[in-house]
Amino acid sequence: MPTWEDLDPAVRRAHEQEHVDLMLEVAREHGLLRIEGFRLITTNQPWARYWVIEFPDLAGAEAWIRAEMAPPYGAFGCYEYQLARPHMRGALDSWVANPRPPSVIPSGVDPHVIPRLAVARDSVAVLLWGRWRPEALLASPEERGDLRHNALMQSIAREHRMIRIEAFASMSPQADWHRAWVIEFPTFDGAEAWLEAEVLPPHGRYAEKRYLLARRWAPEYFAAWSVWAQQQATRRKPDGGLGKE
Repeated sequence: MPTWEDLDPAVRRAHEQEHVDLMLEVAREHGLLRIEGFRLITTNQPWARYWVIEFPDLAGAEAWIRAEMAPPYGAFGCYEYQLARPHMRGALDSWVANPRPPSVIPSGVDPHVIPRLAVARDSVAVLLWGRWRPEALLASPEERGDLRHNALMQSIAREHRMIRIEAFASMSPQADWHRAWVIEFPTFDGAEAWLEAEVLPPHGRYAEKRYLLARRWAPEYFAAWSVWAQQQATRRKPDGGLGKE
């Protein structure tokens, strides 16, 4: 919120550190699998960032949401949460022409130490929310042009060296979207080609979709969160409980 910028810089830093320490404790306790941030290229008020945060179970997701909104830091944020499951995991792997290698986290990196955060400019992510229109469920795959659409999208993925495509199914479908997607290309050309092809008829007329463009937000730093959380989670007490160092 704008009032965050009105705080004294020293107070902001103290709130940020308290917040990071709290979220890392939740990450450790519940075995955070992933946290990945994206900063929108054009902000969509009142929010400017989109996050994919993954836990092994609902308890972790619930604990994260409660902690993230906790004051003092949480009182200054605008939040909107959706719980989702991975959708079509592995089914689209063959579309990815240029997969990103796993992040290499330097030894001894402590995520409690907050570095200067910035976007990574080596790619552009298409964030997509969508659903079938009602008439799509009454049309045949041939009428919708599903095969032609898939072939076209795969050709764009190859030509523009797609880095990833990932889908999520909302656990509480919304009126205007049931699925969320992250589609990443090395350049704007790939993202633009994908957006143009998505809306082409006949397939495009059967779907309702919304798009935003984004950059990855401090990817190395947040990759260190899940590595650290998993390392901590494996250090268990004899009774099977989670132990602290």
